[in-house]
Amino acid sequence: MNAVVNPYVSEQGDILANIHTLPWLDVGGGTRFKLLRACRITGDWALFVNMEPGASFQPHRHQGPGQFFITKGELLYEVGSAPEGTYGFEPVFAEHSRARCEIETEMLFLGAGAVTYFKEDRSIDYVFDAESLIDLAEGAIKLDIGN
Repeated sequence: MNAVVNPYVSEQGDILANIHTLPWLDVGGGTRFKLLRACRITGDWALFVNMEPGASFQPHRHQGPGQFFITKGELLYEVGSAPEGTYGFEPVFAEHSRARCEIETEMLFLGAGAVTYFKEDRSIDYVFDAESLIDLAEGAIKLDIGN
């Protein structure tokens, strides 16, 4: 599939991504993404994330660094509480057994490389990266990152 639904999938050049006009991508478990940018060359990606109250991510490991900024609500995970206005950095190989929220939460998330999601027995369930986010935006795949 060569036609990209999301015009913000770009390997080069300036882009402006407006969260008010981008479509929501349902990724399961009460979480949805707006894909702001994904690059097959660098592996970098940027998401606007919305989590419904009670939403959580299944256990996962970041294969590259991640950064986030909470614009609404509160993210809860091993490091602690990240309420509105909090910036967070997640180093390469950071693992999270249960990132979640109790109230509606929104954040900007900037990722590099892949994120590996695990089943309950710690075997790999799937890996998502810039390319799979592009596939998600094009409707070629579905993701379920919820617990």
